[in-house]
Amino acid sequence: MSLADGLRIALRAISANRLRSALTALGLIIGVSSVIVLIAVGQGAQKGVTDQIRGLGTDLIFVQPGVSQATAGAGGARGGQGSAQTLVLGDADALLDSGIPGIADVSSQISFTAQAIVGAQNLGVRVIGTTANYLDVRGAAVDTGAFISTTDVGTKALTIVLGANVAPQLFGEGEPVGQIVRLSLGGGRVSFQFRVTGVMAPRGGADGGAEDSYVYIPVSSLQNRIGFLRNASGAVPVTQIDLKTTSTANQEFVKLEVTDFLLQRHGVATPDFTVRSQDDLIGAASEVSNTLSILLGSIAGISLVVGGIGVMNIMLVSVTERTREIGIRRAVGARANDIVKQFVTEALTLCLVGGLIGIAIGTGAAVAVNGREIAGQVMTTVVQPWSIVVAFVVAAGVGLVSGSYPAYRATTVDPIAALRNE
Repeated sequence: MSLADGLRIALRAISANRLRSALTALGLIIGVSSVIVLIAVGQGAQKGVTDQIRGLGTDLIFVQPGVSQATAGAGGARGGQGSAQTLVLGDADALLDSGIPGIADVSSQISFTAQAIVGAQNLGVRVIGTTANYLDVRGAAVDTGAFISTTDVGTKALTIVLGANVAPQLFGEGEPVGQIVRLSLGGGRVSFQFRVTGVMAPRGGADGGAEDSYVYIPVSSLQNRIGFLRNASGAVPVTQIDLKTTSTANQEFVKLEVTDFLLQRHGVATPDFTVRSQDDLIGAASEVSNTLSILLGSIAGISLVVGGIGVMNIMLVSVTERTREIGIRRAVGARANDIVKQFVTEALTLCLVGGLIGIAIGTGAAVAVNGREIAGQVMTTVVQPWSIVVAFVVAAGVGLVSGSYPAYRATTVDPIAALRNE
């Protein structure tokens, strides 16, 4: 029996039981579309995190404090990463002057949340305490006015630069530069008045423009006025030092040099800080996202297995119903191999049609969901070509597997007994 004959017979058998065939294919349609959509969601999450990390700037290395350790005997409590006060503003200045090959610029920062108040307007913001180098290191720009200056940091001035989204929310269409913004911390127990010196240019980006909702102050302003924000030596602690490397720098080499330099500067044998590059962060995020994609794809794959069982069940029923047809074919000269081809082709056709419909539905759903807000979260989906190939191959595999056993059962039917069957 030729492939064309087998396909013609398969289509005739499927058409003869349209409702049953449609319900059988439905399991595969749901399974294939679920695989594509869930993998697209996982890959979209990976893209969102990667874009957000890359949106911080280019060629960056991040130095953060280590963990704090409360040594209350053997049961000392260990804090979270970055909870120690082991990095200070002087470390950033020393790194800039260290002469380490590949370092182009250095900026340090602290971050915390506060309420920005202007008259009756009250807005929760993330405050970034930083230095004048921030613009060059992060590739940011000021739209109006001026950014924090070296003089502001040195004099611990109460100056503030507003993010692109913050200015209109606090001042409407008015000119914010030169106006006063009050920052309230600690539930309103502490507050300071800052003079606006500039407004940042919009950055946008895959993270929803989070940086457009930041405000920027000199890194030393609050530490000078709030005693517990200074470390034991009276220095200004920072929560992160950003290093911008040259485009041709070997970042692994720079990381090693920075580690050795800070070890000597801190006088410790074990690092009380961590040094990571953007590629390190992207690699860690990608590993988590890939695990998520595999998990989501595996969950969706269960529905494909269930759909395959449904196809096998229907094919077994079909063999039983068509016993007389099988007997007639064997009686007129059909070989066992022809019977196998007939039922495998029928199962394969059913699965491939379901797979193609599932691919169309899954791809369409993933594209339709991309960029839409669901449950307060803006969804990002990325349809990967390999997920479509995998779904199609799995659908074909399900057809072969689910059709093989019923086909074998069909070959065991005795032609004489089959002809007697009513």
